[in-house]
Amino acid sequence: MIGGLPGPDSLAALLRGAPDDEDEWGFSASFAAAVQPQLDLLYDRWWRVHAAGVEHVPASGRALVVANHAGVLPFDAAMMATAIRRGHHARHPRFLVLDWAFELPWVSAGVRRFGGVPASPHNARRLLEQDELVTVFPEGAKGTGKDWSERYRVGRFGRGGIVEVALRTGAPLIPCAVVGSEEIYPKVAELPLVARLLRAPYFPVTPTFPLLGPLGLVPLPSRWRLAFGEPVDLGGHGPEDAADRAVVLELAERVRARVQEMVYDELVQRGGAF
Repeated sequence: MIGGLPGPDSLAALLRGAPDDEDEWGFSASFAAAVQPQLDLLYDRWWRVHAAGVEHVPASGRALVVANHAGVLPFDAAMMATAIRRGHHARHPRFLVLDWAFELPWVSAGVRRFGGVPASPHNARRLLEQDELVTVFPEGAKGTGKDWSERYRVGRFGRGGIVEVALRTGAPLIPCAVVGSEEIYPKVAELPLVARLLRAPYFPVTPTFPLLGPLGLVPLPSRWRLAFGEPVDLGGHGPEDAADRAVVLELAERVRARVQEMVYDELVQRGGAF
């Protein structure tokens, strides 16, 4: 085990076979519980995560948690899930993940069983209609693939799909700022040809990867801060406004601006990255 991460043998054992409690999405509460001790080590010892505002996340019922995205691998989703579980013991958030992750044999099984679902408005809407708590990263691959010079600059939230889904389902939008994930794999370049071979959105080059081989996959021990804010005021808009592109885009920008403001606040409070 390196840095609190499960070793190859223990990980293979966890992923072998299908747990009896998998739901229609592939989520397994027993699998999530089995990997949680390793995530707790990362949370408490490696990244020393400080979380605030978890009380703004509803303990039951549908909601969309909207966060900035970084770090190449979805450690931000895992740390957010850990913070939410600690605040609401029975709450297992689901998070939307880019399709390419589900094409990787080991990664696909682990992500699904931990709560990952292929990212699409259809899936988000279905989960919310089942009164699930859904975590979304509207920046997508552009967020995780930002260059070091662009760190903590929250990019566009696509075409406003998250707002459209929230309006149609009546789900509150909970903004979340993640500070710390930008430093775990500082991206200084990328290898487009390798990315095409792997059918990945990008293949990053960091100060340690691929130079140090597998050792370069160990994330750096930055200090993290998570902040969950109050639901964003949607100005009284409802399902009938979901088809109005001007309204949807204006609200999406309002959510993005709120996340950006929170990110800057957390950066100031954190101080040094390590």
